[in-house]
Amino acid sequence: MVERRAFHGVNLTGWLSLESWVTPDLFAGTGALGERGVAETLGRALYRDLVREHRDTFITCEDFEQIARRGFNAVRLPVPWYVFGKDGPEPSFNVGCIEYVDAAMQWAHDNGINVLLVLSINPGKPNEENEISSTGRNQRESMLDVLSRLAQRYAQAPALMGIEVADEPVLQHRKGLFGITEGVSPHALRNYYREAYAVVRAAVGDEPRVVLPDAGMPQAWRGFMMSGRYKNVWLDCHLYHYADKIDATGPAGASQLVSESKEVLAKAYRSGLPVMVGAWSAALPFADSLMTPEGRIALERVYCSEQIAAFEDLPGWFFQTWKTGSQLSGWDSRIALAVFERSMLE
Repeated sequence: MVERRAFHGVNLTGWLSLESWVTPDLFAGTGALGERGVAETLGRALYRDLVREHRDTFITCEDFEQIARRGFNAVRLPVPWYVFGKDGPEPSFNVGCIEYVDAAMQWAHDNGINVLLVLSINPGKPNEENEISSTGRNQRESMLDVLSRLAQRYAQAPALMGIEVADEPVLQHRKGLFGITEGVSPHALRNYYREAYAVVRAAVGDEPRVVLPDAGMPQAWRGFMMSGRYKNVWLDCHLYHYADKIDATGPAGASQLVSESKEVLAKAYRSGLPVMVGAWSAALPFADSLMTPEGRIALERVYCSEQIAAFEDLPGWFFQTWKTGSQLSGWDSRIALAVFERSMLE
């Protein structure tokens, strides 16, 4: 571990796997919204060239230097399930990227930055980028395999602050009298979390954190993994409000959104686990047409300030995200957090 103060950092979303909202130019002309669609449109050779060029240039050592200069001391790095490529548990059209994770660990260490590795797969979420099924292994086995390999590889990396065992799982819940929504059952997710903890701890020991996503249900984890056999387990909440049905055209609306964040965190605290915010942004619900772009950015900065204050007692938070190709004001930390002094982050 590089240091002990609270972790204030940024996500590196859209680097190791393509995200259309982060780098829309990579999807332009393909008609695709996901990486599989890009590969099918371009063909495997052109797709591989595109991915390699993107990974070589989108995040570099210079980005880590800039992250450190801006006062951040951590990054949350989503690592796709196909990180080991052809040496991984599943054959896939995707291009492996373990050498980039190696580089990120070195760049982080060189710049005094901590790294939270995140297995970027969302159990229970039905989408084409989430499929692990080609060899007949079930998803849980493949995820545990990748987690174990990552933990073994980086067990001695000085920059490793922890490993998050999934990104944004989707839990089943009842719909009406007889229906059940798509998703993973709470029982299955809890079992996976216990198994994931075991494979990570077997490799890294007790110090690096094992982080569990709250799956959008912060109230569902009271007393979970609280016995003495579990060490350094954190609960991760993602706090987005851009889709909330609240009039956020003024400071009062922004404050109401922050109050909603506080309510979610209060539910998460009842778990008894340390609570972090793995992803939050400055994006507000859609403003009316009378608000100017300049007014919106100013309001987003007020909103950011209040969010940071609300997170003051947390052991860690990570803004979503470090950079976007089109410099989205509510999502690109270089814009959204540009006016905040280092003292606010420290």
